[in-house]
Amino acid sequence: MTQIRMINGYLNVPDTPTIPYIEGDGIGQDIWTSSQKVFDAAVTAAYGDSRRVEWTKVMAGKEAFAQLGTSLPSETIDTIKEHLVAIKGPLETPVGEGIRSLNVALRQELDLYACVRPVRYFEGIESPVKHPELTDITIFRENTEDIYAGIEWDAETDDVQRVIDFLRDTMKVSKIRFPESSSIGIKPISREGSERLIRSAIEYALARGLKHVTLVHKGNIQKFTEGGFRKWGYELVQREYADQLADGTLEVNDIIADNFLQQILLNPQRFDVVALTNLNGDYASDALAAQVGGIGISPGANINYATGHAIFEATHGTAPDIAGKNIANPSSLLLSGCMMFDYIGWTEAADAVRSALEKTFAQGNFTADLAGRDRKALSTSDFAEAIITNLS
Repeated sequence: MTQIRMINGYLNVPDTPTIPYIEGDGIGQDIWTSSQKVFDAAVTAAYGDSRRVEWTKVMAGKEAFAQLGTSLPSETIDTIKEHLVAIKGPLETPVGEGIRSLNVALRQELDLYACVRPVRYFEGIESPVKHPELTDITIFRENTEDIYAGIEWDAETDDVQRVIDFLRDTMKVSKIRFPESSSIGIKPISREGSERLIRSAIEYALARGLKHVTLVHKGNIQKFTEGGFRKWGYELVQREYADQLADGTLEVNDIIADNFLQQILLNPQRFDVVALTNLNGDYASDALAAQVGGIGISPGANINYATGHAIFEATHGTAPDIAGKNIANPSSLLLSGCMMFDYIGWTEAADAVRSALEKTFAQGNFTADLAGRDRKALSTSDFAEAIITNLS
């Protein structure tokens, strides 16, 4: 058997699991080729010949459109569904007109409700803050609701006029300032969606001995959506985690989103695990990544803890201007691969990559985006080779 299965709520992982991968657009091919070599070397270093990953390529993005006429083939979705766990490079999302985000489509199609992003500092990387080492925060961002549901109507169309007429005539809404030229979007936030995300954040914290879980929201303004996220979170905690609250192994609090963006700069050590709605989580993820050196070293996972489906991904863009030049930074994809290995229980391989990457940075080895003006930059492939050397 080479398929990862979910059995009685737990992943069953064979010694040679088949894991689909999407190279991605732009620099995707550059970083995937190097990252795969690191992953394979780490598995060998950790387990010898007793384990290996059988990688299987699936297509999405520009390559899929060029070959199959669609950016997200049904075969790709079906393969990931079948094998549960996948990893991907960056996919292009146009601004304004055109296709909606393929990343969002994958998350919604597979109901990957938890976007998980651990943010930490690596010694030797330049940061814009004085004490980046104080930042060690794991983000749990709700992944399927909020404005990312994509429910909106363009201004000055018949569809949006029908929505505005309904709001004004039936719902008695009088606060649309310029109804003749307004676009309208819908922001769904549910109890179920909020609870499963917050529960996952709490379980993650408890499993790792982390005490503080913080609910980040804008409930002071958006009373029933963001405010509902906060309220339902506290109700969940009182209902399901009363014992942990009582014995002090868990503390849950909340913070307004704009204050959170201040506090992660002023007092990042206050936070262990944070749970956020979708849009707030998007903002906070990139802001926190910047504090430790940039999104190029920020990993990410999209997970459904109930079904076991998970996609691990590079969190940065496609950088088409440097595609094919062998200078891109593969660290985000590498660290996402570490999250993948942790998820399937191959923690020794994950620890090997993280330790080797940390050692590589400490030796002063960086790709161009992290090297700055005063340090020699390694190519993507040479950077990967340096990591592989440090695996032993």
